[in-house]
Amino acid sequence: MTARTAARPGEPRLLVRGGRRLSGQVAVSGAKNSALKLMAASLLASGTSVLHNVPDIQDVRTMQEVLEHLGAVVDFADGTMTVDTSAVQSHVAPYELVQRMRASIQIMGPLVARFGEARVAMPGGCNLGPRKIDIHLRGLADMGAKVRSDHGFVEVTAAKLHAIDMFLDYPSVGATESLLMAAVMAEGTTTLENVAREPEIVDLCKFMVSMGADITGAGSSTLKVNGVREMQPAEHTVLGDRIEAGTFLIAGAVTGGEIEVTGISPHVLDLFLSKLRSVGVQIAENTRSIKASGDPASYTTVDVATLPYPGFPTDLQAQMMVLLSIAGGVSVVTENVFENRFGFVDELIRLGADIRVDGNHAVVTGGRSLTGAIVRCPDLRAGAALAVAGLVAEGCTELREVYHIDRGYERFEEKLRGLGAEVERAGSGFDSCA
Repeated sequence: MTARTAARPGEPRLLVRGGRRLSGQVAVSGAKNSALKLMAASLLASGTSVLHNVPDIQDVRTMQEVLEHLGAVVDFADGTMTVDTSAVQSHVAPYELVQRMRASIQIMGPLVARFGEARVAMPGGCNLGPRKIDIHLRGLADMGAKVRSDHGFVEVTAAKLHAIDMFLDYPSVGATESLLMAAVMAEGTTTLENVAREPEIVDLCKFMVSMGADITGAGSSTLKVNGVREMQPAEHTVLGDRIEAGTFLIAGAVTGGEIEVTGISPHVLDLFLSKLRSVGVQIAENTRSIKASGDPASYTTVDVATLPYPGFPTDLQAQMMVLLSIAGGVSVVTENVFENRFGFVDELIRLGADIRVDGNHAVVTGGRSLTGAIVRCPDLRAGAALAVAGLVAEGCTELREVYHIDRGYERFEEKLRGLGAEVERAGSGFDSCA
């Protein structure tokens, strides 16, 4: 294989040495995909909201910067965040912050609902293909807002939002959240159909209800929102991160270990757990924990197709492909959510996987022995998947561009080491697998 360009001195990297059987218990952190939206929702009220179980990850720190730029006072320590929005005056989220993380766009709905205006740079984040915000903007326009694009910014203004009946073209998580946050103070009763049903959206609804919102239908495909005059600050605990839980369960499965993840309700991962059982992984469920164990020599392949919740999570597709690469047989993985989600496949092939991509399908020929190599993390979930592959690969795997992992996993290598993995962070250009 062609040698990779030498890492820049000081560039953080993960060194993963395979061959260790993982075992033990690991507590999942608060859900990244919930915490970010709860932080945005705090803008709906003047005063101090308190959020518990907030993960200390880079995306949360970026959202903190966004809120502080708007004028909020944010204190974050030991998993508890207080957000005082009393002094918020600015309604502009600059490119420098938004380009780091797509979720920054979620401040648009709350700002328009409370202040009547928002100016937000077009979002960035993981490069997973075109993820337009057309549904967000069309919904806001139907609510009476004036929407215009100007030099990479979206500007939304409205003297007063009014209720709408809207059938979403696609159950977009971002659009559902954005329109929900805009609708809570719109005049009348808003009905949103074909909405996303993710547990993180239910968590957002619970938080906003505690702030005074009138929302029914959380967790179903139809949401009804009776607009209220104003919202109040509230206190809320972020639900556990189901994607982190799934990542660690697969880490245990590929190494032939026994891992128990705690702080998570098994029902939010029903289809995922069903697929693990089909592969041959033994799963034991408790009220707030899940245990996975198994023998990789006995695993068999299974076809997987990602879909919006309650379908198989796109955020666990890459990790699942690692498991399928070592299982016996041939499987097909179909990606139905994001266009560029197979960008990591070339990196997994560098480790010895046998995968052929055809459009939105990946044919995985399993039973492969993986071998350590230098790989780059093209996005958040792919980075975690490559680390998992390194755990079962012979020798040492060097992961570069690990800032992607830092965006969404709290104390990732520390938690892996607690389970028996041999993984360390290298920050010097001289530290490597060699």
